[in-house]
Amino acid sequence: MKSSFVYILSCADGTYYTGVTSNLEKRLLEHKSSKNIGSYVSKRLPIKLVYYEHFMDINQAIEWEKRIKKWSKAKKEALIQDRWDDLKKSAKCSNETSHKNYRS
Repeated sequence: MKSSFVYILSCADGTYYTGVTSNLEKRLLEHKSSKNIGSYVSKRLPIKLVYYEHFMDINQAIEWEKRIKKWSKAKKEALIQDRWDDLKKSAKCSNETSHKNYRS
């Protein structure tokens, strides 16, 4: 199987871009060169690689990328900063419809 990387870029406007690639170094050069004019990243240069994870299975990498893309900025920052306790806390349901708030 071909190995893959899930990565997060910090963009100049304070946003994050999450992607998946089989060649991280090449992909970063493509982002920095604005090869894809009009793309999300090309409009937000300069960028900085702030997180990456290596996968041996492309399907697992794609699933991880999709999960991260749904996260809030705060949750992405917890991942980037390796704050696993904060990630666990933010994964717990605590909204008003949570089972923890149910009273009979």
